[in-house]
Amino acid sequence: MISATILKIVSPCFKPSVEGDRDSSGKAGDANGRVDGLLWYKDSGRHVNGDFSMAVVQANNLLEDQSQLESGPMSSFESGPQGTFVGIYDGHGGPEASRFVNEHLFKHIKKFTSENQGMSADVISKAFLATEEDFLSLVKKQWQIKPLLASVGSCCLVGIICSGKLYIANAGDSRVVLGKLEKAVKQVKAIQLSVEHNASYESVRDELHLLHPNDPQIVVLKHKVWRVKGIIQISRSIGDAYLKKAEFNREPLLSKFRLSETFHKPILQAEPAISVQKLFPEDKFLIFASDGLWEHLSNQEAVDIVHSCPRNGIAKKLIKTALREAAKKREMRYSDLKKIDRGVRRHFHDDITVIVLFLDSHLVSRSVWRGPLISVKAGG
Repeated sequence: MISATILKIVSPCFKPSVEGDRDSSGKAGDANGRVDGLLWYKDSGRHVNGDFSMAVVQANNLLEDQSQLESGPMSSFESGPQGTFVGIYDGHGGPEASRFVNEHLFKHIKKFTSENQGMSADVISKAFLATEEDFLSLVKKQWQIKPLLASVGSCCLVGIICSGKLYIANAGDSRVVLGKLEKAVKQVKAIQLSVEHNASYESVRDELHLLHPNDPQIVVLKHKVWRVKGIIQISRSIGDAYLKKAEFNREPLLSKFRLSETFHKPILQAEPAISVQKLFPEDKFLIFASDGLWEHLSNQEAVDIVHSCPRNGIAKKLIKTALREAAKKREMRYSDLKKIDRGVRRHFHDDITVIVLFLDSHLVSRSVWRGPLISVKAGG
């Protein structure tokens, strides 16, 4: 059992913003979601292509996970393509980068979709890089008064459903998993759709060595964990200016972030890995989540839960299942874990964000959406 001194009742961690939400009956939904200690959840809502469920649990002193769901026009024009956008932004070093992405990335998506007159992988890549450029400009402006902003970054996972296609873009180690019906065996199989950029994977280490052939220390095994330059596990992100531009890897930045030698090309990348695929009636749902969920649940375990349980509240159920696993690993009760305050809670699990998108095949292929604009942003 854990000490009674850390079993404190905690206050709500945040209030997400929700616009235009309605339930299937057309009545106003629970616009602000609900809070249970450090857990915020929105049990159900409607997007262009079906239902969705969303939940976030905080572990850090400041919530570093940010997320959003946007459903309706994917461009700046009402006559443009309609669809659904999902973003999972897992911050590190602080919440500033993930908050920035939450405010700016989708705006860039709409801008470039308008200019391109349609959705494409190129549109998404441009939006990522424009968001990165904007954040690095902010770091430069605040360098003298807030140098630590150079050490803040965010993983960035995006999913877009538009005109019957699914676009997945990822920079970092969040993950999206598809639940696909295999008719021959009458089972819903888990298919991972995102590529993770974490130095624990040999393929990522190989990529880093290819990009930095003259740096034998580009990845270092430190305390049994592979890290880029011995500092950070991920190889792609938005932010982390101190590993993108040498001008930010010097005083007044803290010495623990400063490298002993200068560098002439970015060590980390902001360019996402992007895949595009057509959606089929067998594609039943998508689970988007920060890596905090996948530390405790396998892809198939998560898919089995979504497939076998009611849609309403399914994101919350996934998080609670992960928390029970986290408690079990520490030989404690879930009821006690729930009482641990943020900050201390980080010793037991990470911030976790989950968005489940259900795909109703008769809605996926249509190009017109007559429902209300949906905009949900969750974060601190």
